Formats: sequence, structure tokens, C-alpha cells
Amino acid sequence: MNRYFNTEGLCDPEIHYMVSLDDRLRTIRRRFVERGSYFVINRGRQYGKTTTLRALAEYLRDEYITVFLDFQEIGTEEFQDENSFSRAFAEIFSRALKTGYCREDAGEGILPQERPGKDGCRIALREMFVWLSGICANAPKPVVLLIDEVDSASNNQVFWDFLALLRKYFLDRKNSSTFQSVILAGVYDIKNLKSKLRPDAEHKYNSPWNIAARFNIEMGFSALQIAGMLQEYEADHRYGIDTEAIAEEIYQYTSGYPYLVSAICKLLDEEIVGNGRFETPQATWSKEGVAEAVKVMMNEKSPLFESMTRQFSDYPDMKNMLQAILFQGKRVTYNPDSVVIVRAMMFGYIINRDNSVQVANRIFEMRLYNMFLSEEELHSAIYDAAQGNRNEFICGGRLNMDRVLERFVVHFNDIYGVNDERFLEDHGRKFFLLYLKPIINGVGNYYIEAQTRDARRTDVIVDYLGERFVVELKIWRGNEYNERGEEQLVAYLEEYRLDKGYMISFNFNKNKQPGVREVLLGNRKIVEAVV
Repeated sequence: MNRYFNTEGLCDPEIHYMVSLDDRLRTIRRRFVERGSYFVINRGRQYGKTTTLRALAEYLRDEYITVFLDFQEIGTEEFQDENSFSRAFAEIFSRALKTGYCREDAGEGILPQERPGKDGCRIALREMFVWLSGICANAPKPVVLLIDEVDSASNNQVFWDFLALLRKYFLDRKNSSTFQSVILAGVYDIKNLKSKLRPDAEHKYNSPWNIAARFNIEMGFSALQIAGMLQEYEADHRYGIDTEAIAEEIYQYTSGYPYLVSAICKLLDEEIVGNGRFETPQATWSKEGVAEAVKVMMNEKSPLFESMTRQFSDYPDMKNMLQAILFQGKRVTYNPDSVVIVRAMMFGYIINRDNSVQVANRIFEMRLYNMFLSEEELHSAIYDAAQGNRNEFICGGRLNMDRVLERFVVHFNDIYGVNDERFLEDHGRKFFLLYLKPIINGVGNYYIEAQTRDARRTDVIVDYLGERFVVELKIWRGNEYNERGEEQLVAYLEEYRLDKGYMISFNFNKNKQPGVREVLLGNRKIVEAVV
């Protein structure tokens, strides 16, 4: 069977193209398992937690007895009381010990003949832990317990009782046999599970977690790791792919988020090739092909993006913070004590970069812009103005960005010219993106360069059928500041190897002269619009 790129669940290196996890597994073993640590792998949805956990269980089996459990195997009813939970846990633990990653070591000498609760008698959590302790004592190797989806049951009291006893036995290892290491995995950080507690369970918040080691292993993929995966693909197919260049382009969009990396590769391999401008694999595995795959992702549903929508509904403060960052260029200082910031980071939507909050990757940012702008389309006059005149901006299949700026100036001043400075400063850039969206929708992409986005300046990069445009959006702060902006834009054009760039200044001076002009700086041309 030929290997393929997988985006549905567990990845297996024998049937899927995937980044090598060897270095990660070695580090986890050395830094955590060998030291006998109790720790949690928490990352956002589809971040490779299960794949890593299962690969770790396999990796450790020569030196340890590894027992891999998934709390989704335990039904809701079985979390109702100690008896039902203990019986269910003992059952899946016994099955994992016999048939999982440690079957060579399983047998009569490890598993007691009688499983607690097997004959219908009631069993308490304490009795189950005595049974587990006996198994660890009789095992010929140290036992490592791995539990996936541990946060799926965190709103049940018995879950917290289980964790409290697990902590107690783990701390008492010198006096009672227990696991060498305990590894839990889920989306919710152990320190943030409080948000899922019932009020009567909040007293359990601290005690189960204060022994957990800090898990600081990088779970995302580097451009080098992505290139290694693509090299395996190229070795199988021999398409002539520039694996390093394509890996870097994929990384620029994804920042190494595992699902997003695999999704782009899967689209290139299975859907983009043979369509339109991408008739051959060589044409497909290109920067333009990656941009096309991203465009497809922007218009498709996926569990990852659906989860994002639900989280914003549940946590409006998180949504408000991201809107302020994206549209107003607001600088939010990273604060580990901020519930909103920590929650957004826990879900994988933001990162801490140089002590400032930033959206985690370009694809998330593009999806967020589309989501937030779509909420305003139905009652946005500037959106309607662009949509009603869309055909005048496309000529011969090419986007006429000069015309976009000319008409934006007219429509913006007609609709919003009487508003005050604060209103325009907060919303001006949003209005341009609302204007641009129906013009390129379904054909082109746009994204924001995060390093230039602040309260004064934002660079929008527009890709339309392989042609790239750089548009700088800024607040007017006088001629000297404007000249510096022109120089910055020229430097940016040189980086992108473009001869022409665009600048929109939101000017609040009463004596301003709205309009569009061209400025030549060396061999670069800048089309400047003032609104």
C-alpha cells in the first residue's frame, strides 16, 4: 500500500507520510520518564497528541511495561460513582495490559486472577488502587501509565477523586508500589481544567496537579522536519520537488501546526494536482500550489475550525481580544495570570512572542479575519459597495489593485467621512478588508504580516492567481512618518522582489486631500491613497 498524507486521526509511519518523532520521543523518555515524572501533554485540537502518546508507548516498551488508556472508552454513566468507574477502569486497564503495547510482558504473574468488580461486587476507588499497586509490584519492569483524552470526563466528581488518589499513590512511591511515570494528554491544561469544574468540585482543583512536571517539549513541526517528510514523499514519487523551499512555504502558513501541515500536503497530493494552473505535480508542489491549497482550506469546514467557532461562542472575551489584535493592531502583553490569554494559548490560537500575544499561525489568522468579517458583511455599506462593482476590478483574469484603491477612497469618504477620528482609527483597516473581501473572494487570498501589525501600521499581502500585491495600511502621523513608511514599504518590496507597492493612509486632518497618487522611490513605484 502506498503511503499518503493523513488528517484523520492517528498517524502511522508505515502507511502515512509523517514527520519523524524519534528526537521527541528520546527527549520525553530522558527528561520525564526516566526521572519518574507525572506530567501532562496538553495542546490544541489535532496537534498530534494521540499520535505522540501512542508512539511513546511503543517506543518505551523494551524498557517499560506501557499501559495506554483512552478515557473516551469509559462512558458517561460509568463516571457517575466510584463503583461504576472503578469497574470500567479495571476492565480497560486489564485489556490494555494483555493486548496493548506490553503484551510480551503480560501474563499470570502481572495480572491478578481476580479483577476487582469482575463478579458484580461493588468496588471503591481505594480498592482499585490497591489492585493497581499489586500489579506494579509484580511487574518485571517499571510500569508507565498513559491516558489519552483525560479531560473528556473532567466535569465529573469521580474523575477528581481518581486524580487525587493517583497523586497520593504517586507521591508515596517509596512505601507503596506504583507507576514509574504517569502521562496524561488532553486539550485542557491541568491548571485550566478549573473552568470545566462544577462548583461543588472546585476544592479538588489544586491538589491533583501540584506534582505535575512542566512539559515544555515542542510539539509543532519545524521547516526542517517538514522538509524531511517531503523528502520521503519525493523519494517515492520523484517529481523533482524543491522540498526545502516548499517546506519553508508550508511553515510560513502553518508555523508547524501538525494538522495544518498535513492538510496542505494532502490537498497538494490529492486534490490540487491536475486542476487549472496545476496540471503537473511539479506545478502543484510550488509556492503558488501551497497558496491554492490554503485557499481551499479557507472555504472548507473541518473539526478544527468548527471547534474554534464553538470556543468563541463559549468564551466571548477571547474573541474580543483577538478582534482587537487583528483589526486595531492592539498590543496585548503576555500575562500568564490572565484567564483569557491562557485559555486562548491552551486552545492553540495564540502564542507568546517577545512577551506579546500573537495569533499562532497565518492560517488561523486568515480564518479569523474571514470569520469576523463575515459577521459584518450583511450590514456593511463598504462591503456592499465593493460587491456591487466587483467586475470593474478584474480585467483579463488579473486584479487591478490601482482601481481597488481609487474606488475605495471614493466609497470610504462617501460612507464614513463624517465619523470621528477614534471611530476611523479603530475600524479603518477593517473597512478596507471588508472592501477587498468580495473582490477577491473565491479566487484570491490575503493575509497580514504579523511583524508589521501594530496600532500604526499593517501590511496586507494579497495573492490573486499567482500575482502578489503588498498593501500597507497606516494611520497618518505627518510627513516625516509617511516618508519612513514609504522606505519601509520599499524594503518590503525588495524582499518580495516586487516593483510596485500600495499604501493607504487614514488621515484625520480637516485639510487633508483625499485621493490617489504615484510616488517613485528609486526603481520602485508606490501607489498612495489618502482617505
